Amino acid sequence: MPVTHTSEEVQYFLDQYRQAFNSSLLQRLVLSKYQGNDTNLKRISVRPVLIKNQLQLSFLYEYQTNHITKNIGLDESLVILAQSLGRDFKNAHLVSESVEIQLRFSKKGKALLSEHRSTATKTSSDATTNLSHNREKNRFVQQDRPYLAALGVTDGRGQIIPAMSRKWKQINKFIEILSGAIESTGLADQQEVHIADFGSGKAYLTFAVHDYLHNKLAIKPQVTGVELRQGLVDLCNQTAANLELEGIKFEQGDVQHFAAQNINIMIALHACDTATDYAINMGIRSDADIIMCSPCCHKQIRPQLKSPSILAPLLQHGIHLGQEAEMLTDGLRALLLEANGYDTQVFEFISLEHTNKNKMILAQKRQQPRDNSGVLAQIAELKRFYGIQEHCLEQLLQAP
Repeated sequence: MPVTHTSEEVQYFLDQYRQAFNSSLLQRLVLSKYQGNDTNLKRISVRPVLIKNQLQLSFLYEYQTNHITKNIGLDESLVILAQSLGRDFKNAHLVSESVEIQLRFSKKGKALLSEHRSTATKTSSDATTNLSHNREKNRFVQQDRPYLAALGVTDGRGQIIPAMSRKWKQINKFIEILSGAIESTGLADQQEVHIADFGSGKAYLTFAVHDYLHNKLAIKPQVTGVELRQGLVDLCNQTAANLELEGIKFEQGDVQHFAAQNINIMIALHACDTATDYAINMGIRSDADIIMCSPCCHKQIRPQLKSPSILAPLLQHGIHLGQEAEMLTDGLRALLLEANGYDTQVFEFISLEHTNKNKMILAQKRQQPRDNSGVLAQIAELKRFYGIQEHCLEQLLQAP
């Protein structure tokens, strides 16, 4: 169907969307950076669905507190997209089996396109079979990326080495989470993004973040991996040099003493005990758009716990006491992030290779300020209820 009143870039984007749907190769479309009149609407996720043997499009409207799904046909979806792109939504991300396209709009309304073509595609029959079972499988990381081979995740043919299959899943899940956060915060509109990864280790995720920003989103990344072990720092810097990568470096240090400025994305996975608090504090003070932490070894709160007597029968078991201390520590961290201008989620991350700790705290900088008095009152009440005198993150945030 003809679509009018669109720029050449928008028309091209809509044509690619139409072709992907008609060839049964469309995987998903995400509309983000909403600037319309409905203040509760966050974004729209679109995916193809097979309903009564008819291929349609499922529009998931993601609101602050609930989601609404509408199943519509291609023509109607094109009308909605033509009316929304550049007006209500300033970012659109199209993913099919053959192409990935990012459509962004500058502050002056100029449409900007970045495109990444896949080297392999599925047949229409294969894709339709997947839809009929309501399954959608997409990898955010391509197996043929050179850094994967350099780090020993893939072999010379681009195949996953069996012993690294869990690491491969971890990399994909991490980039999937990061991708959604980048879309929600509008970082995809920036020409350059600064990332700090504390405790980067062998830097599987550090290299993956650099590659995703540079090759998938066409953003210039400035990535710094911070690691205590000098041997790993040297190894990762040598790997980056061998791959001739720009905008990625590794430095020896830790989160408590590293001087960071102008960070857009702060990452700290498996920062032990209060190191997570130092990482979050640095992210907040750097006004980071995204903070991603995977806490570990919750030691500070547990000795302080003075649980009400009614909970004593439950907490006489050490494992329950440890779980309560962990929940309280991370719950307070999430609330302190909320009080400092972030929308925060705490959820289960994929099981990691060297530990069974798989919780993630994801915080995204709020676009508009919000009264935090209610959150501060909740923090104070929780501390009073459990007899908590000190919480490291709270003390760090109160320091000048």
